[in-house]
Amino acid sequence: MELFDGRPENVEGRLPREVRTYDFLDSLGIKYKRMDHEHAETMEACEEIDKIMDVVMCKNLFLCNRQKTAFYLLMMPGDKKFKTKELSFQINSARLSFAEAEDMLKYLDIEPGAVSVMGLMNDKDHAVKLLIDEDVLKDEYIGCHPCVNTASLKMRTDDVIKKFLPAVEHEYMTVHLVGE
Repeated sequence: MELFDGRPENVEGRLPREVRTYDFLDSLGIKYKRMDHEHAETMEACEEIDKIMDVVMCKNLFLCNRQKTAFYLLMMPGDKKFKTKELSFQINSARLSFAEAEDMLKYLDIEPGAVSVMGLMNDKDHAVKLLIDEDVLKDEYIGCHPCVNTASLKMRTDDVIKKFLPAVEHEYMTVHLVGE
């Protein structure tokens, strides 16, 4: 596994959603490091990637309320445990659960295992609310997938917050997860 600056030189064989991610980041002038790898569907698989990229990959959870009328993307440190009750209380929502794969594809154009803040560029109707654990915001860099789980990106947290999110017209809510 090797770390590269920016997009791949050759995008042949890559999914359109991945290429769109690079196109979008490049159009915003956001610099990023990229690594290609085997499918990374678990946080354990991301640990080796973390070491090479020198960043902690965010755990990204796609959640919804029981009625499926509200959808959330939660970015949190990979080493924290998710407790639905803790988060539900903070965002004043009924009990949260994991959203279905069909909803993930519908709203973010992402499949399970590849959930990432980058998917918000596909949420044109702003149906998904972004929640970010305060510890993610403390790090200089964010690690995430470019809408596929066969590559990972490292970019400045400031670029995600101050350039990417305004460009996709999404705001975020900071949450505090104890996760013990």
